[in-house]
Amino acid sequence: MDIRRDFHMAEGEGEWSYSKNCRRQHVAVRETRPMVETAVKQVYAALLPRTMVVADLGCSAGPNTLLFISSVLSSIAAAAGAERCKPPSGGGDDDDHHVELQFVLNDLPGNDFNHLFRSVEEEFRRAAGCERGPPPPPYYVMGLPESYYNRLFPRQTVHLFHSSYCLHWRSQEPEGLEAWRKPCLNEDNIYIARSRTTTPSVAKLFQEQFQKDFSLFLKLRHEELVHGGRMVLVFLGRKNEDAYSGDLNQLFALVATALQSLVLKEIKSIVKGLVEKEKLESFNLPIYGPSVGEVEDLVTQSGLFSMDLIKQFEMNWDPLDDSEGDDVVEDSARSSMNVAKYIRSVLKSLIVRHFGEAIIDAWFAEFRRLVAEHLEKEKTKFTTFAMCLKKE
Repeated sequence: MDIRRDFHMAEGEGEWSYSKNCRRQHVAVRETRPMVETAVKQVYAALLPRTMVVADLGCSAGPNTLLFISSVLSSIAAAAGAERCKPPSGGGDDDDHHVELQFVLNDLPGNDFNHLFRSVEEEFRRAAGCERGPPPPPYYVMGLPESYYNRLFPRQTVHLFHSSYCLHWRSQEPEGLEAWRKPCLNEDNIYIARSRTTTPSVAKLFQEQFQKDFSLFLKLRHEELVHGGRMVLVFLGRKNEDAYSGDLNQLFALVATALQSLVLKEIKSIVKGLVEKEKLESFNLPIYGPSVGEVEDLVTQSGLFSMDLIKQFEMNWDPLDDSEGDDVVEDSARSSMNVAKYIRSVLKSLIVRHFGEAIIDAWFAEFRRLVAEHLEKEKTKFTTFAMCLKKE
């Protein structure tokens, strides 16, 4: 599995696309908007840059990047007004502007950048006709197709990094679990199984891959940030330190069970099923949902950043269910469809690359059925936490 080559969200804007099924991420961006706005104003007030470079890492192709860009623009406009340096409303020489913004939208090369930039153009053409409040500063938008586990920018050129719902993805399958290794160490599982059929040694491989990747991420971003620059990072993780206990473990156990059911049907009918069984045994998701403590420890060990702020919140599995305080799913059939469409839009590229296109609809139907059964018994939530880091 080559993550840089193979992994991307479902393209386009149809029923199964990521752009139509990314409300979970939209809620996370909305929840962390005050943190982003505070970070923007702090960087601006402290540095008063003439050109401010802002990068959204793992931007994908949905509407959430537009919400992030809008938050930054409105925050800069307000901060400029507070500094009595409000940008002119039009005309005049560019030198009259106190600040210009360069947005860099980054994701893996397989990302649907064409759809992303059509969306950016359409959204800001629409917004230009109904502006309220201080006018935004001049801004420019560019794409950067590359893994954020590589260097992306020259040294000390970026003022603000933002990454939401991305850093649980690994740069590769955990070392030691690659598809070519025999025997398979995580048989019938694709992540850390909550049932503990994943051995502690395998769970440690997932954890060590996260530690390696995130430590590298911190080092690279520290080199690229200006002094006093900030990062707002939003994680999909877990509430406690037990690597077996996260809600991601439950979710991906259902993904694995749906795949297993298809493999078993193949084995009963044709010999080819044995090959499919081998494919399942060699499939491990390049993912790890950390705890807040794990992330804090790695930041502290790096000695590169101080933590300004941490926020933790929960969201229902169903991305369209915003209800709070109850433990019952009112319509498990509807909610299971919402969950399954969301996960399909995220995992399709990896499943198709490993198992082939023909499996996707059958897997989706079985996965949806399993999610419905689960939600009838338990209303499950995702744990999300966000932090703002300042370069020391």
